[in-house]
Amino acid sequence: MIKGIDITLMVGPGVPIPVPRIVVDAIQSVSVEENSGAVQSGFDITFALEKDSPLNTLFLLAGGGALPILRVALVATIGGQAHSLINGVVTKTDLSPGAGGEPGTLSVKGKDLTATMAAVDFSGLIPYPAMPPFARVNLILAKYAWLGVIPQVIPSLESPPLPTEKIPRHQDTDLDYIRMLADEAGYTFFMKPGPAPATSIAYWGPEIRIGSVAPALTIDSGFATNCEALSFSFNKEEVEIPVVYIHNALTKAPIPIPIPSSVPFSPPLGLVPPLPPKITRLRGTARLNPAEALVRGFARAAQKGDAIRGSGTIDVLRYGSVLRARGLVGVRGSGQAFDGVHYIDSVSHQIERGSYKQSFTLKRSGLLPARASVPA
Repeated sequence: MIKGIDITLMVGPGVPIPVPRIVVDAIQSVSVEENSGAVQSGFDITFALEKDSPLNTLFLLAGGGALPILRVALVATIGGQAHSLINGVVTKTDLSPGAGGEPGTLSVKGKDLTATMAAVDFSGLIPYPAMPPFARVNLILAKYAWLGVIPQVIPSLESPPLPTEKIPRHQDTDLDYIRMLADEAGYTFFMKPGPAPATSIAYWGPEIRIGSVAPALTIDSGFATNCEALSFSFNKEEVEIPVVYIHNALTKAPIPIPIPSSVPFSPPLGLVPPLPPKITRLRGTARLNPAEALVRGFARAAQKGDAIRGSGTIDVLRYGSVLRARGLVGVRGSGQAFDGVHYIDSVSHQIERGSYKQSFTLKRSGLLPARASVPA
């Protein structure tokens, strides 16, 4: 589809398989939204539709006429390295008939595999005796192993409830219940495509901002420039100091503990953080044990500690790699205040014939780089 980039599309119920070459050649554009927060990732693939095209069968299947679930997996191969862009299910199709001899267009839209977790309400049907939250999450995710879901669950500090006192029961859909447990533990939950095509990692744990750093986004630096547009904003009104309360069993008095923005699993990427303009009391922490209360405070501090936001676009071929959400990337040429390492909050892939571009959003806590250098 693009010189230097090979696109592989897989479609099918249960286990998706590579589509015929005629279907790949009919692709006009691909858009993939990859998010790090509670917003589901999704895709939109547009095809040129001839009257005798096999895509007519795809349209009937995707429209729900025969299959309850139609899976779609999209892989981009650059320089021999495969990047799984999406592993999801079709949720909507749009057909526009052609006119004046021009072919029609078929738009296939969908979301990641979290969409399958929001289909059925299991409220009150499943008990979880003596099971801590992470064990419940593992049990729920086991139902989706046939879809290629690989659980990556980090145990939280909550103690399992005693069956003689309380037996937790499932609430709402699987997706809503897992997200509720994540909020209570100060965690996050998302589906990440990969590592193999048609598989996804279901991550339930703290938002981690450590690891390898992607090659630097370079702006206004002559020949080294690889970023088409890049801008930043600084808004300290986004920042707050959460305060958790720990109950003292001897004095019966709550002890307030302010939580700094620098937490163990989210080290500061900016050297100079802003002075937080507000202090927020986290309600309900006094009934938790001290470890649970502190973890919830750390998670809130990580979520509300980003004063810097950035956005921009790149040409993937010029940049030489594919940006992924929930990772780290370096920045050069934007000025001393904003250079350094940033967290990638979201990424949008726009693929058309002869073009592969990405738009992205970045965030970090403070001004000035916390690291002396970034990878080129």
